[in-house]
Amino acid sequence: MTVAITIQRAGRLVALAGIVLPLLLIGALKFTQFEIEALQPLIGSAPWLSWMYVVLGEARTSYLLGMIEITTALLLMVAPWVPRAAVVGGAVASLTFLVTTSLLFTIPIWEPAAGGFPALNGVGAFLIKDVALLGVSLALLGEGMGRSVT
Repeated sequence: MTVAITIQRAGRLVALAGIVLPLLLIGALKFTQFEIEALQPLIGSAPWLSWMYVVLGEARTSYLLGMIEITTALLLMVAPWVPRAAVVGGAVASLTFLVTTSLLFTIPIWEPAAGGFPALNGVGAFLIKDVALLGVSLALLGEGMGRSVT
């Protein structure tokens, strides 16, 4: 095995862990009052999400998101061995991170005290990582689809 292949395999494992851990940890946080309150300005600012508060309320919306995130993490954990889990997990993760990335366009993310762009505020710094997580999700989805076909 070449060094390049070893590094590539290690990179895939780290990328997988890098998506599973946030989904598990932040998903578990969705069941706490702290996270329910932290989500209010994010969900409330996005018309494509705020309807959830009307239908489910703030706590149930948070719980639903938490269940989706934890389920997605579990699917991605078995994705290396189960192509269908890779496809479903990759698709749900892609949708999740597409939605969270879209929040970058609905809330203030630049720090005015630091002169604005390109200085991100706390929310912007928290959400910007989701661009990379979206990319990893799409890669996992594509790999899973490729393994499902063959």
